[in-house]
Amino acid sequence: MRRSICMCDPGVGLAGEKRTWKFVYTTATNLPKGAKLKFNLGSEGRMVDWEIPNPSPKATENAIYAIVEEKALHPHPIQVKGSIVPEYEFTLPVPLKAGQDFTIVIGASKGKEKKEKGTMGQTYSQRRRPFYLFIDPKGKGKYEEPETFVIDIKGNILHNVKVLTPSFVTKNKRFDVVVRFEDQFGNLTNNAPDDTLIELSHQHLRENLNWKLFLPETGFITLPNLYFNEEGVYTITLKNLKNKEVYCSPPIRCFSEQKGFLYWGLLHGESDRFDSAENIESCLRHFRDDQGFNFYASSPFEMLDESSNEVWKLITHNISEFNEEDRFTTFVGFQWCGERKAEGCREIIYAKESKALLKSKDAKYNTLKKIYKSFSPKDLISIPLFTMGKGFEFDFKDFNPEFERVVEIYNSWGSSECTQKEGNRFPILSSKKQGVSEAAEGAIRNALNKNCRFGFIAGGLDDRGIFSPLFENGQQQYPPGLTGIIAKGHSRDAIFEALYNRNCFATTGKRIVLGMEIIGTPMGHELNSADKPGLFVNRHITGYVAGTEKLHSVELICNGTVYQTLKPEGTSIDFIIDDSRRLEKIAIDNKDKRPPFVYYYLRVTQEDGHMAWGSPIWIDVLPPKPFKPELRKQLLTKKPTIQFDEEDLEEDLEDLDDMTDI
Repeated sequence: MRRSICMCDPGVGLAGEKRTWKFVYTTATNLPKGAKLKFNLGSEGRMVDWEIPNPSPKATENAIYAIVEEKALHPHPIQVKGSIVPEYEFTLPVPLKAGQDFTIVIGASKGKEKKEKGTMGQTYSQRRRPFYLFIDPKGKGKYEEPETFVIDIKGNILHNVKVLTPSFVTKNKRFDVVVRFEDQFGNLTNNAPDDTLIELSHQHLRENLNWKLFLPETGFITLPNLYFNEEGVYTITLKNLKNKEVYCSPPIRCFSEQKGFLYWGLLHGESDRFDSAENIESCLRHFRDDQGFNFYASSPFEMLDESSNEVWKLITHNISEFNEEDRFTTFVGFQWCGERKAEGCREIIYAKESKALLKSKDAKYNTLKKIYKSFSPKDLISIPLFTMGKGFEFDFKDFNPEFERVVEIYNSWGSSECTQKEGNRFPILSSKKQGVSEAAEGAIRNALNKNCRFGFIAGGLDDRGIFSPLFENGQQQYPPGLTGIIAKGHSRDAIFEALYNRNCFATTGKRIVLGMEIIGTPMGHELNSADKPGLFVNRHITGYVAGTEKLHSVELICNGTVYQTLKPEGTSIDFIIDDSRRLEKIAIDNKDKRPPFVYYYLRVTQEDGHMAWGSPIWIDVLPPKPFKPELRKQLLTKKPTIQFDEEDLEEDLEDLDDMTDI
């Protein structure tokens, strides 16, 4: 039995290539006059997808038409439900005999086939990219199973060299580096002149590391067993010896002793290339391999029209399959929206697998209080999202410190740190009335001033659920964010524990490395003056920042206002700040029975506009524990190793006694 033939010209294309594309269908059976052929481009109309062609007979570029017996045949566009991309229906004006060709052309109009008048292909590489042709021999709208055309889309010419490195390393301990050769769209490629050489080096090494790399056919290469023999901040540099272009890795912080591991990823967001529900496998591969993420959480909306039971099973299955210790950690998560202000919208992340999708229409899970009663803090973390988005805001009045351990301070639709008037560089804005504006009652800084205690994470791009109308409503869009988590190891348990302990920070998408401690206590933790009475007199704050570009400012925020601003001269800084203001005088009084408190957090701004926020450190103002009489006597009679005046010591002890009355 003869079979129809589907052939593409060209059979191989480059990502983002603009040209004329031909799809030649050779029929195996006779098709009568009036038969219908419907072409499906397989595009979702996104910026990364195939350009949507124009079916008009007047179109001279980016056109779509068919050629039958050397004559042009223009289609009738048919709108597809739920899609902005139509299908294109052709009606045969003459019979088509078996063995004859029916050619669909996308690009320049007939007789004007210039490359610049063509149609731009998708901007991501894909093997055997399908296009579908449905055939209705009788022309009555009853289409048979489709015929399929396929084109291999490969990476375009070399544009960028990306270096994926660990952000924290230890002196003299070896680590691996992955070098990716990418086109302008981030696809792997080896499309470069044959004599292209990439020189890898670093200016801070004692012995100059100078390797020359050829472009491998795979488009990437792993360099094993690198190490640094001195503390500090390092950047691996790559130089294309052909065109003299220079590429740099994100900063690498080298410690003398192990300080944990810094892992990068997303807990809320999806890929602009692959749908994170129906194409969850491709989405996970993209974040793991292309983006070099260390962790990722699924985040579909819990509504039935967004996440059916079948989709949820597919998501949870792939999350389980992709979770791999020491390589890529995955979490089962979803978005849940409740009452405006009182509950808002949040990402709920499970610590384990095989968990149910909690539906807000289910009476058992239709409020946050019911959800929290059904689980323990070891089971899940609830992350308030988009807290300043008007209409979806969360006012933090019912903040639950056991489950709501971290808050999303930034995503692609803006920052919820504070209002635009208060200096928000990424405000929630819309050019249309239908868009979302900022709601001050959801400001994270206001919540911190009310003694809500949480760490910071950043979300990515999201065009689902409550975010889906924002594209059409003139909403201001920013780069996808990134979350850094400092954990003991690369496993689901270790990263979940670090997240619960608020050992995390947020960036606007760049791998900006930062850290801060107060008398040795790191970000996300709590101190009190009863255990550390010296905090009354001085807070010894140390920290570091390593940016991907030159730093504009490093700000220490205390109780919602900028306490000190540092102006580094380069891309990194180590700092020491002593806050010698009396603790009790700067503390915020609680309206409840809890003690007064002070909080600090770090905010970083680069000259390219990218920012980072470190999780806060809190200090509770409690009276110091009084000296025991035996200790007082011992301090006054014991001969010290450093000479001091006994009267001065007595005065200091009296000062400490006075503090117990505060």
